[in-house]
Amino acid sequence: MPPTLHPSLRTGLSGTLLSIQTGPVRPLMVGGRKLVSGIGKTTVSGPIEVGVLGLVGDEQADLSVHGGLSKAVYALPSEHLTWWQAQRQVRGATMFEEALAPGYLGENLSLQGVLEQGLFVGDRLDFGDVVLRVTQPREPCGKFNAVMGYVQAAKDMLQSGRCGFYLAVEQTGRLQAGASFHIIPGQQSVSVAQALQHKAWKHCR
Repeated sequence: MPPTLHPSLRTGLSGTLLSIQTGPVRPLMVGGRKLVSGIGKTTVSGPIEVGVLGLVGDEQADLSVHGGLSKAVYALPSEHLTWWQAQRQVRGATMFEEALAPGYLGENLSLQGVLEQGLFVGDRLDFGDVVLRVTQPREPCGKFNAVMGYVQAAKDMLQSGRCGFYLAVEQTGRLQAGASFHIIPGQQSVSVAQALQHKAWKHCR
């Protein structure tokens, strides 16, 4: 895993919002049980309103683990999709040969230019009209395994650090694909990658 960026190297850190995804809650089979999940998102065109509880039109099935004020929006570095597609094939999910589309892992925002190792809990993504604050890494569950098509998917996320991160909405407004953002550094005490490693260690004890 790449080292965390030193704060002095983070000055002027910026990125681009490649696409925006939302979706309703849908049925999902998990281990032979019929559950519901909002993990599958589809790309929206045009600007979208962002409120304190997230994107207009987006739904979450279990508000104890997704959604709410501190996890209103889920963002994923778009650079991870190619890796995840390769993992599915390596793990034997050969029936899924098509490239993963943005939103497949449940991400609302597909970003380019920032990774978990260089982003800290408390950092803010300033889009101008909208400001989002990084709150924590995404933690995978059994539903993630079901969607990805192989049982080691959650473990792969924990071990690889390719998890994405949740965002709280500090300034509501409108977002549109293609928008650029810059990072407003927070306290810089724990990176998203470090926070996920800590959660993984506690999970494996």
